[in-house]
Amino acid sequence: MIREFAISLYLTLFSLLFRISSLFPQQKKIVFCVSFPENSIHIFEEFKKTASDSRCIFLAATTETKVLLEEKQFGEVLEFTPRKPKTFLAGIRHLATSKVIVLDNYFGFLSSIKFKRNVKRLQIWHAAGAIKTFGLKDSSIQFRTSKANQRFKDVYSQFQYVITGSHEMDAIFHEAFSIQEQQIIHTGIPRTDIFFDETRKNETIKKIYSEYPQFKNKRILLYAPTFRGGNNGITNANLDLTLLKNSLGEDSIILIRLHPSIKEKAHLPEMDGTIYDVSEYPYINELLLITDLLITDYSSIPFEYSFLRRPMIFFPYDLEEYAKDRGFWKDYDKLVPGPIAYTTAELADILTKDDYDFERIDSFHKRWNQFSTGRSSEKVAAIIRGWLND
Repeated sequence: MIREFAISLYLTLFSLLFRISSLFPQQKKIVFCVSFPENSIHIFEEFKKTASDSRCIFLAATTETKVLLEEKQFGEVLEFTPRKPKTFLAGIRHLATSKVIVLDNYFGFLSSIKFKRNVKRLQIWHAAGAIKTFGLKDSSIQFRTSKANQRFKDVYSQFQYVITGSHEMDAIFHEAFSIQEQQIIHTGIPRTDIFFDETRKNETIKKIYSEYPQFKNKRILLYAPTFRGGNNGITNANLDLTLLKNSLGEDSIILIRLHPSIKEKAHLPEMDGTIYDVSEYPYINELLLITDLLITDYSSIPFEYSFLRRPMIFFPYDLEEYAKDRGFWKDYDKLVPGPIAYTTAELADILTKDDYDFERIDSFHKRWNQFSTGRSSEKVAAIIRGWLND
């Protein structure tokens, strides 16, 4: 009850400040609300090629996101949190006076405001596909109050348009956000453009090896588990790193990349230069370029890793519990394009056999990435540019 009161108070104040800011004239500018920067970065880089004089403001959800955006020298980047009152108020003013709003996640403040009639709102989401349920199909709905559930619905109703990379994702957004067919735009996912740009790929690989020279000429396995609420690091992952290490050849190393929402480091044991925590590396798709084999569970990473047509192993050690708490869009074993291991011993056995169904990976890729063909950023930028000039 205390939490609900605090949320209601925050949203009431946000609504008041937004209404006051709405009294100011609308300006020809774009606001990006950013939690995961990769899509926004790709869109902006493309957008500036043809609309370099257009004003773009980036409202960063966290300090880490703000730093990443500033490193790209994007100009107006504001940390959008009440803990930073000055930039928070400026951000509300930008939201209330812009022509185009670009979102990449769920933002609770959307439930408390009403944009001007001609404002375009585009949800670019932060994943190319989905294994676990979210939105209106999230299993946690049953534990929320009716007021909280209505707040979620009010946020989803603000998603005027949504980009997707496949008809598979269309169906998920229909259920998750109650999005209608006319709201779907088949541009593909901007962050996947890197997989088609050979120059950028080579430069990125060179940059990573420059930063981590010990990775060069190694067979790289990347373990990238999804976020599990209070489970921080890999303490409870049931992953025996020593056993896993002993199943590999001397030319192999293991990288561990925790979800960005997990602040703690992995706290890895000393493994003689075999296992490395790369959780602080900001761009997962860049890491995928040097990855020879992906190990994950319920993450959306496989949808993008499939561009590389490389093997994947799935390690859902808590499958039954996770299915009950979160739920899946489809039967897990029928969806994932690789062998499943429930223990480290099973995982080590699969690695030793080194036998993978690449046709299944290819089929998975074609089904989930049909509209992501290397020009997604260009297509999204063109849409935004058209709205801005209306």
